[in-house]
Amino acid sequence: MSGPMALEPGGSEQDTLALRLAGPPLRRDDHTLALRLPVHGPDEEAVSRLAAELADGIGPAVHPYEVAALLEAEGLTADQIKDRYGHPNLFSLATALYEQVPRTFPEPAPAADPWRPDHVRCLLRGVLFALPGLAYLLTAPLWHPGRHAAGLIVAGLVSWAWGQGLGHRAHLRMVSGRREAARTLLTGAPLGAALATATAVPLAGGGPAIPVAAAQSLYLAAAGVLLVLARERLLLAALTPLVAGAAVLPWWEPGTPLRIGLPVLALLATLAVTGHVLRGALAVAATADTKRTPLLWSLPYGLFGLAAGLLVLMEGRREPYAVIVLTVSMGPAEWLLYRYRGLSVAALRATATPAGFLLRSTAVLGLCLLAYLLPLLPAAYLTGAAPATLLLLAATLWTALLLQAFGTAWPPAVICLAAACAAGAVTSLHLPPGAVALPLCCGAAALCLVACVLRLLGRPARHV
Repeated sequence: MSGPMALEPGGSEQDTLALRLAGPPLRRDDHTLALRLPVHGPDEEAVSRLAAELADGIGPAVHPYEVAALLEAEGLTADQIKDRYGHPNLFSLATALYEQVPRTFPEPAPAADPWRPDHVRCLLRGVLFALPGLAYLLTAPLWHPGRHAAGLIVAGLVSWAWGQGLGHRAHLRMVSGRREAARTLLTGAPLGAALATATAVPLAGGGPAIPVAAAQSLYLAAAGVLLVLARERLLLAALTPLVAGAAVLPWWEPGTPLRIGLPVLALLATLAVTGHVLRGALAVAATADTKRTPLLWSLPYGLFGLAAGLLVLMEGRREPYAVIVLTVSMGPAEWLLYRYRGLSVAALRATATPAGFLLRSTAVLGLCLLAYLLPLLPAAYLTGAAPATLLLLAATLWTALLLQAFGTAWPPAVICLAAACAAGAVTSLHLPPGAVALPLCCGAAALCLVACVLRLLGRPARHV
């Protein structure tokens, strides 16, 4: 080989075998034989197949990083991402998938209602509130309760007020454990029975009224324990002798021994069952948290019990059968308290603004009140009671119980106590407006309580 090689473009080197990187297509005048590397890039078809397979998981993503986490969960390795899909890394493939799949945000599955009521238990509690009245039906011919009504009424009011406060305190102690609640009931129930009996003694006038008042107080104390500890079926079983004795009265005269013995047997059975339940609850291991709560916290519940008793008493003086209807309705009333809470949670999930929730909360309150009061209307006509008084009294009690269920105790206690005192003063002093004082006071109390419900429970924070 002699002479220099020409290195200028277009020279003889164009006829040599050249190794070139793959690039733009050769011009028609390029006569060299070129060896090129393969072209690298995303495999769009493979990426589309992967997007179709993972569309359900990619659609709800709000950022490509969520898609990257999904790909990692699917087990894709870096080598698979490069070789199979032609992307340099995980985040590149995730971005391509995120851009290719349209955004979809499906509604979450409906959650279970956390406040679903126990239908049988609520119905049973309404029946249990009314069954003790059968004892008076059996024993009335023996001791003429009309002459000793004052002592029994006062004892009943004290028992009712004490039971409401004790029940609240026991439920507070239930947070620390069933043993702590049982200890509270074991101490408070006998004390309440003794206090109720003592208040009846000056008004009983001697004779059989004192043991009857004592039996009434003992039963109410024991029944309150069983209801707090959710042993309604045991209480119903203990009252079986009373139910059986009252059931045969229209067809058979049981006589003095059975008229006395069956209520006593029911009382003893109730006390025995209560002792058994308390002993079982006290056998539960104690918890570490035994923090005491102030007694003042239970005071408004006791005052509400006293006010409710006075309002029901004033209605019972004129319409005794209306009191039976109202007592039985306490079971459905408790069921509707649960439904209000469940419907409020559903309303909270369905609204996005406080104003929207307030509107739905108002509708829920109206629906529950309507469901509670409508069945009482035909019941009032059947018993001969004034419908307005019964419905307004029922609305007052239910809205007060609703506020108490959410831990708001003082407003319903003060409002109901004011209504009871005002109606009682007008009735006892024979002041105008006379007979319509009770429905007027109950109507005013119901309006105030509804306003409190909308103001306090119309906020989303109370239902979270």
